[in-house]
This record gives sequence, structure tokens and C-alpha cells, in this order.
Amino acid sequence: QVQLVESGGGLVQPGGSLRLSCAASGSIFSIRAMGWYRQAPGKERELVVVIDSGVSTNYADSVKGRFTISRNNANNMVYLQMNSLKPEDTAVYYCSAVVRATTDRLFRGYWGNGTLVTVSS
Repeated sequence: QVQLVESGGGLVQPGGSLRLSCAASGSIFSIRAMGWYRQAPGKERELVVVIDSGVSTNYADSVKGRFTISRNNANNMVYLQMNSLKPEDTAVYYCSAVVRATTDRLFRGYWGNGTLVTVSS
């Protein structure tokens, strides 16, 4: 089994910053890509940013220049530094990872349960 657990969400004023963390744990053999998605009320889940096993990243246009993803492969962590937050960034943020478990021969996608980010004055 593989688990992803997010932390770091909360309430922040417009223009403020938050840092989200995601820890992958369990029977992990290898992790390929990791990333963050978000879902605002009444909207579909959307990509925020993904990072592959190296340093290649893909950001949504709406967060470019404001959000930064980083990854620590040694402890299976991924982070999202969010700066200059806007009310439209309000959403549940989900961590995702493409993982090969020790009991599996294939890579599969996994999701965390999400952490709520609210940007409001």
C-alpha cells in the first residue's frame, strides 16, 4: 500500500504565502512523477504543477512565477511553495504521485486526501 499525506493548508490573506508538503509512504519501490492538483468549489480538479523524477516541471499558466514545486527523493517528499496568493487560488490541493509499489510490477497513480487552502481577507 502507498499513502500520500498532505499538510500545510490554511487561511491566508491575499498576497500571502503558504507552503504545502506531501509525504509518500508505504511499500514504495520507486516514484516517477509527483505533483499537485487543485479543485475549487463547483469546478473540476485541475493541474497545478508536476515534477518528474529529475527536475523537469510543468506549471499551469495561472501559477507560473508564483508557485514553486520542489522534491526530496531521499525521503519521498514533494513541496509546493505558494507566493502572491490570490482569492482564486482557493481550493482543496491534492498531492499525486506515480508510484511502483514493492508488490507491483507497474507504476500506478495515487492521490492524497487533500488540504484546503483559503485565500481571503
